[in-house]
Amino acid sequence: MCISNSVGNGGVNAANDVRCVQLLLNMNRDRCGLASDLKVDGAWGPSSAAALATFCKAIGARSDTPVTANDEILDALRRGLPPALVRQKLWIVMTSAQAARIDAFFDAILATMNRYQINTPLRMAHFLAQIGHESGCLRYTEEIASGEAYEGRVDLGNTQPGDGPLFKGRGLIQLTGRANYREYGKACGKNFETTDKPSLVATDPDLAVDVAGWFWDKRQLNALADRDDLREITRRVNGGFNGLADRADFLTRAKWLLVRDDAPVASGAATKAANGAA
Repeated sequence: MCISNSVGNGGVNAANDVRCVQLLLNMNRDRCGLASDLKVDGAWGPSSAAALATFCKAIGARSDTPVTANDEILDALRRGLPPALVRQKLWIVMTSAQAARIDAFFDAILATMNRYQINTPLRMAHFLAQIGHESGCLRYTEEIASGEAYEGRVDLGNTQPGDGPLFKGRGLIQLTGRANYREYGKACGKNFETTDKPSLVATDPDLAVDVAGWFWDKRQLNALADRDDLREITRRVNGGFNGLADRADFLTRAKWLLVRDDAPVASGAATKAANGAA
């Protein structure tokens, strides 16, 4: 499900849940009487209420009680969604993200998933779940700690003074250590040891997402996603099971949006075309 509590007049109306319903209404705008998209602000008000009431009338559903998880209204909103991954869907998966972060990373996420064959509903859902957790809904592209803890870590290739902070964790799935920066640099056409600043992996959205896709491909995580194995994917990403419940929450939302019986999820050019039309 994409919401945890009731949304609507008289509902609990938690901000993240309201934001999800507002995004769903925007993706069903033809049946909501919307000339333009609702403001996605997480605050339930007259405009959102009117759009929901119009939608309920269009599908012949009651409109006098709030929307809840698993009810007919939420299911109808889901059926009206475009099959592709569009910005609104990404925002629902990463529901506490700021709109600017969704805009900054969306195209890079599409390109990365296409590049590394993360191109089925389950693969996409698992990838989004992991980067959502690892980055705090696209908030962090660089670890908060200084990196001093990695100083002298020969297993990471940190053999020179200052390597720990210089090659600290960066990217939506964090790249850490001189040796890993060297290997990723060869893959993406950069030299982070000489000509290119390692900080680019955090500041360039394309690299921040691509390094996560590179890691995903290197660890053969598509095969685990095909088996819907959240625990093993988490172990390979995290080295353990930290944040497993949170990753599961991301995965539940992503599956609700993407893993559908009635339509495939488009990828590549088809996904971009669908997004442009949304």
